[in-house]
Amino acid sequence: MQPSPPLLSLIRRCEGFRPHTYTDLAGHPTIGYGHRLLPHEVFPDGLTPEAAEALLARDADRAAEAVTRLVHAPLTQGQFDALVDFVFNLGPERLASSTLLRLLHQGCAEAAGQQLLRWDRTAGQPNAGLRARRQAELALWKRPAPAAAPKTEPAA
Repeated sequence: MQPSPPLLSLIRRCEGFRPHTYTDLAGHPTIGYGHRLLPHEVFPDGLTPEAAEALLARDADRAAEAVTRLVHAPLTQGQFDALVDFVFNLGPERLASSTLLRLLHQGCAEAAGQQLLRWDRTAGQPNAGLRARRQAELALWKRPAPAAAPKTEPAA
């Protein structure tokens, strides 16, 4: 599976675009749409929106690879997207050690989705922005899978 347009829209909306380096809530130097700077990265002139989009695509793909590596249960596109946003925001380590992942591997997809809502704190304090993000992830999680195209019989 690949990150979908609704997922990328969610990330853009939650992260917002910042053309210059800033420190995120967790204390990490960040730029663009929530891109955490790597040790070798510097952007003295900031980022254009186009460059931020390229970083977003790369970061979303990296989060998607982590979800694919960690999750050994079938997922809908919506569940996949919700987990990719979760990993984009919190990192793969949090998913790897989560009750969410354990429940998903036990076949309890509904209960696993509800676990998203538990990740709404910063430094132990409730955070309204994270709460809204987790609710948006749960909405992705519950998004119905597209109907399969009807099978057609070959012409005789």
